[in-house]
Amino acid sequence: MFKTLKEDIDVVFEQDPAARSTFEVVLTYSGLHAIWAHRIAHALFKRKFFFMARLVSQISRFFTGIEIHPGAKIGRRFFIDHGMGVVIGETCEIGDNVTVYQGVTLGGTGKEKGKRHPTIRDNALIAAGAKVLGSIIIGEHAKVGAGSVVLKDVPAHSTVVGIPGKIVIQNGVKVGKRLDHTDLPDPTGDRFKELEKEIAMLKEELDAIKLKGAR
Repeated sequence: MFKTLKEDIDVVFEQDPAARSTFEVVLTYSGLHAIWAHRIAHALFKRKFFFMARLVSQISRFFTGIEIHPGAKIGRRFFIDHGMGVVIGETCEIGDNVTVYQGVTLGGTGKEKGKRHPTIRDNALIAAGAKVLGSIIIGEHAKVGAGSVVLKDVPAHSTVVGIPGKIVIQNGVKVGKRLDHTDLPDPTGDRFKELEKEIAMLKEELDAIKLKGAR
């Protein structure tokens, strides 16, 4: 148990350059508090103390802004950076050395029963605001870009960005156009551009009709 707690603290120092002291990390890092509360809630859940497990998780949510269902299975050295708005569903399975950022949802796509949340393999990274939905697999060392919505499996050693998520790097090789967090697909913006072009064409046609009538 103490080994696990120490690992949880150590990974904060490895991942967050702003961490200055163990005292500071233990007292002020909400992501760490949420993980520790989940370990208690999950132990209760496995022993079928479902109400107590859920109560612990909801108290943790109130204080940290991070909601982790007590049924979720989380591996070692899990790191939640900043954390506010993170949601992790009941049947989610998370491997070792996984990192998620604020606003991430590891959720379901409906009211289906059974395994309905994602499986996140070892060493994966889910960036800020990403939504990973359904009983899908995010492979080892995979990365999900900020703001992405992922509805299909992501192979190991791949980077996915966009809405819906598309693979842009696989095994270190670019797949199509490379996108980063400042160059994500914008369907709404693209539609506005199309409408602007259509309006410009209609204006040209109207001007041509007016000019023809004037003659």
